[in-house]
Amino acid sequence: MIGAVSRARDASFKGNTMKENIHPKYVESHVQCACGTKFTTRSVKPEIQVEICSQCHPFFTGKQKLMDTAGRIEKFKKKYAQK
Repeated sequence: MIGAVSRARDASFKGNTMKENIHPKYVESHVQCACGTKFTTRSVKPEIQVEICSQCHPFFTGKQKLMDTAGRIEKFKKKYAQK
C-alpha cells in the first residue's frame, strides 16, 4: 500500500511545487552594528541595523561582567557553598 501511495504522488508531481510571485526576494544584505562593525549576509531586507553583534556582545568577547547589587552573588555563594 505504501508503494501505491508513493507512485500516485510521483505521478501527480509536475516539477516546481513552489507558487510563483508570492515569495519575497532573497538579496544580499548589509548589516551594520552600533559599534561600527559591518558585514554582509543574505536576507529579504537590503540593509539591517543592529544594536549589538558578535564583535561587541559580552558573551562572545569574554568581557562579561556580573552586576552585584547589595551582595547578592556573595550571599548566594555563601548559602550554596559546598561543605
